[in-house]
Amino acid sequence: MIISQREVAGVSAAVPMAEEGGSTGGGVVVENPSGSGPWVLVCEHAGKWIPPEFGDLGLAPELLTSHIAWDPGALAVARAVSRILDAPLVAQLTSRLIYDCNRPPVSDGAMPEVSEVHRVPGNAGLSPAQRDGRTRSVYFPFRDTVAASIDRQCAVAGDIAVVTVHSFTPVYKGLRRDVEVGILHDTDTRLADAMLAAAATDLVVRRNEPYGPADGVTHTLRTHALPRGLANVMIEVRNDLIADAGSQDAMAQRLARWLLAARGG
Repeated sequence: MIISQREVAGVSAAVPMAEEGGSTGGGVVVENPSGSGPWVLVCEHAGKWIPPEFGDLGLAPELLTSHIAWDPGALAVARAVSRILDAPLVAQLTSRLIYDCNRPPVSDGAMPEVSEVHRVPGNAGLSPAQRDGRTRSVYFPFRDTVAASIDRQCAVAGDIAVVTVHSFTPVYKGLRRDVEVGILHDTDTRLADAMLAAAATDLVVRRNEPYGPADGVTHTLRTHALPRGLANVMIEVRNDLIADAGSQDAMAQRLARWLLAARGG
């Protein structure tokens, strides 16, 4: 289901609608669908909504709002970049604990039994039918919406780029991460190379950190950008750097500058 900013009475309304149980077609929304810029933005872990039929997955409330459930700050940054670049944004508001839309159905990580160090009882021992149900209700609508958005934008703007936006926790499995922004790529390095060249030196910006292709995190790029020959990049921002509206907007402006410089804009 495609939901424009006007239809949800402002972009901030999209997340509450999903978290309150409103139907969003598997949790996927498209914001600024009529944007004319040569980009499609994707935020796979935008929300932490868990459909009522899954209860709390056996997890404590604080875990259901932590980074294992979603990418804090990523949606706000992606929305701001979408506005700056006048680009459509495809966002998945259903929690990654139900289905991680940056993983294929065959991946154990699509419906993780363990996230970081936390066991997820509600994901333990899922039957093939249960896995198929989640795939059909969450992943397929998201995958198809991303594909349709890219097809539309190629028709509108020609040579477009696909950009996915994520955040990561400063401490993972007890280890502190000093990288602040990661610029990730798969086999097509064009956009990542140019972004790294444009990146400011006042931040710790690194290639394929804190994750890389070997970790399976480039699924969206592999599925939607590489087969079409489209420039693409995955951006990871440490979530303590985008913890409030001011820092989110500042980071979005910075990322948009890097993207525009990378594409010669």
